[in-house]
Amino acid sequence: MSVYVGKPVKRYDGIGHVTGRTVYVDDVEVPGVFSIKVLHSPVHRGILKGIDTREAEKMPGVIGVISAKDVPGVNSTGGYTGQPIFVEDTICFKGERIAAVAAVDEDTAYEAIKKIKVEIEEQTPIFDPHEAIKPDALLIAREDSNLFQEFNNGDVHQVKTGDVEKGFAQADHIVEGTYTQAFHDHASIELQASTAYIDASNRLVIHGHAQCRLPYLNGLAAQFNLPLNKFRYLGGTVGGGFGGKNDIHCDNVAGVMALKTGKPVRYQMTRQEDILTTTKRGWFEISFKDGVMNYGRIVAREVRTLHDAGAPGGIGPYGTEKNSMLVTGPYNIPNIAIYGQCVYTNKPPASSMRGYTIVNGTASVELQMDKIADKLGINPWEIRMQNAWRNGDFTATQVEVKACAAVEVMQKAAELAGIDLPNHLKNMSSDRR
Repeated sequence: MSVYVGKPVKRYDGIGHVTGRTVYVDDVEVPGVFSIKVLHSPVHRGILKGIDTREAEKMPGVIGVISAKDVPGVNSTGGYTGQPIFVEDTICFKGERIAAVAAVDEDTAYEAIKKIKVEIEEQTPIFDPHEAIKPDALLIAREDSNLFQEFNNGDVHQVKTGDVEKGFAQADHIVEGTYTQAFHDHASIELQASTAYIDASNRLVIHGHAQCRLPYLNGLAAQFNLPLNKFRYLGGTVGGGFGGKNDIHCDNVAGVMALKTGKPVRYQMTRQEDILTTTKRGWFEISFKDGVMNYGRIVAREVRTLHDAGAPGGIGPYGTEKNSMLVTGPYNIPNIAIYGQCVYTNKPPASSMRGYTIVNGTASVELQMDKIADKLGINPWEIRMQNAWRNGDFTATQVEVKACAAVEVMQKAAELAGIDLPNHLKNMSSDRR
């Protein structure tokens, strides 16, 4: 490992990218490929009462129309609760897929989409997570609660160590702060896309760009109701993902269409579709209550997290769990209580995005550390370095900290920023306390 530390490392795929030789999904040439366009829900929440595709199917140039009834296997993309490939009855967010059309070109497919008639009973959506968790709130469709239920009290994850109330009692100060982060989109250069066809061996072939191609192989096979020897899933080149291609957005639609029509098809989203319908980094509200001694040592920390996971179907519960395990930051605090809640609303499902749910906690905890320093009138570097992990400390989840360099990293950061730390901070180390 030491061979690489501090030295530039060549990107194995760099030459192909800068010379334009890299082949992305949209570059895959399949003779006679047909274009797919999707009919998305025009409402944020509702009940799909009926769908009539006959006029679209009769249009010249159209080779196929698919909806929930055409999915040969499981009509679910997986995740904790399973987002349907196509809506069967309950609409959970604006942009959810209702049907898809394949035609000789995009213009024809768009015109056919307009001819599909749907009857929707529109309902009042819930966008505010605080409203969604009220006892009398209307349920977000497919779930029996707007909170993901793992514990009886609605917390998706709890982390406790020591006695937080005892810690608060001994503290000289109680410092509280609440921090929020909004929904974010990935906006990768390569749009969501998929090409599918039936090969000469009668296998379904899909060219995709999933960041997690192999983990999704079995799930897609179940959706297509195919044994793995009848399904080839090709990919590996991602034109920007950042977590936005950890979920399946196009492969299942293209695969179902290819199976129904027997024709090669391509589904590529527009930028508008991508922003409207694909998974996001979900909204977070993170509240801290810290017990702090006069000299800056944090002796107790309680964190309450509310994660807006959007509509059921994403991996928001996993993100909440991940956030809960790491939200206290790289600090040694003897008494900790963390309560993480995952709530559903009528927004697109939340999923991974760079530093998935960890960056939300990191941003919040560092703002809280500044708030503590400001209240106590102590240098913010002092607060951090005094409470930073040392070798032999234990994390909130009781994992022993080994080969720690938190103090040394902060000392180097101060040096690079031109900050002259006091001598006692310069002389600190990550050795055992």
